[in-house]
Amino acid sequence: MGFRCGIIGLPNVGKSTIFNALTAAGADVANYPFCTIDPNVGVVRVPDERLEAIARILKPPQTIYTTMEFLDIAGLVQGASKGEGLGNKFLGHIRDVDAIVHIVRCFDDPDVAHIYGPVDPARDIEIINAELLLADLDTVEKRSAKIERQAKSGNKSYQREYDACVRVEENLGRGVAVRNINFSDDDADALRDLNLLTNKKVLYVANVSEAVLKGEGVYVRVIEEIARIEGSKVITICGDMESEIAELDEEERKEFLSDLGLEESGLQKLIKAGYELLDLITFYTTVGPELRAWTIKKGTKAPKAAGKIHSDMERGFIRAEIVTYRDFIDSGGLAAAKESGRVRIEGKDYSIEDGNIVYFRFNV
Repeated sequence: MGFRCGIIGLPNVGKSTIFNALTAAGADVANYPFCTIDPNVGVVRVPDERLEAIARILKPPQTIYTTMEFLDIAGLVQGASKGEGLGNKFLGHIRDVDAIVHIVRCFDDPDVAHIYGPVDPARDIEIINAELLLADLDTVEKRSAKIERQAKSGNKSYQREYDACVRVEENLGRGVAVRNINFSDDDADALRDLNLLTNKKVLYVANVSEAVLKGEGVYVRVIEEIARIEGSKVITICGDMESEIAELDEEERKEFLSDLGLEESGLQKLIKAGYELLDLITFYTTVGPELRAWTIKKGTKAPKAAGKIHSDMERGFIRAEIVTYRDFIDSGGLAAAKESGRVRIEGKDYSIEDGNIVYFRFNV
């Protein structure tokens, strides 16, 4: 799995339209079709031109893309953290995602009523963020109450966690998200198991009309300012247009986007922004009949990257044989890259780089 994103937003902001369009966009890939794991989850392949270029040279029997999982959270409303609507039921699902994709309505349509009246992105964002803050506050209050006795009895582990919870409570009470609190590594570790919602990275998706897509628009500028203050990212998507794109084959999609003067689809924009937000990179392996892409955090050491494939490979790691994507393409294949001295040997301290083609040596 590449990474998991939880899609949230108020009702009637176009959240389900975008979810359905994005997940349907992966349905035509024979080796990884769209898969409905349950009514709220969709898995799509991550578009990868480098993988396709490698495949054209190697012509492997099987090419496997890395994937992105979308978890569609029911429309949240004020009071969701206290059980209003379906929000409380689904807030728990979002705790396991890597990032939050917050869909914000940036279009006017008299046929689609906004649940809170006129379109107002700042108000909508504030409502959702408040519910996430309240849900986290409830979580840490319950946890600190549960461990207070052990903490005060002198247990250092519980004391650290309790102190971290108290600090989080104070900040949440002032409206500060957990991701914006400066923690030591030890304090961050103490809170990790709580999977706090406001500790997730956020990508705002401005759902705009087609007319606004190639420009900014006043609504989008409002979101960009909020994201700038928070340290989040923003992309624009036209949900209705993405629905049209999802029904086209790959060549038709390219032509459709070209006619509109656009370089990439909403799915491609979202995945690219998600990778940047989470500091993710892709490396490739070619073992037997399989060419495969893998997603890891930037800075991941070679043994840990090997463990992404199989835990035995991490435990028995010996070395990694590395060729860069550019050297592989310029050489015309792995054999030629070796002959020209472009394959190098790296040890356990090497950090895998984006685009590396890697062969791991290990003891079983």
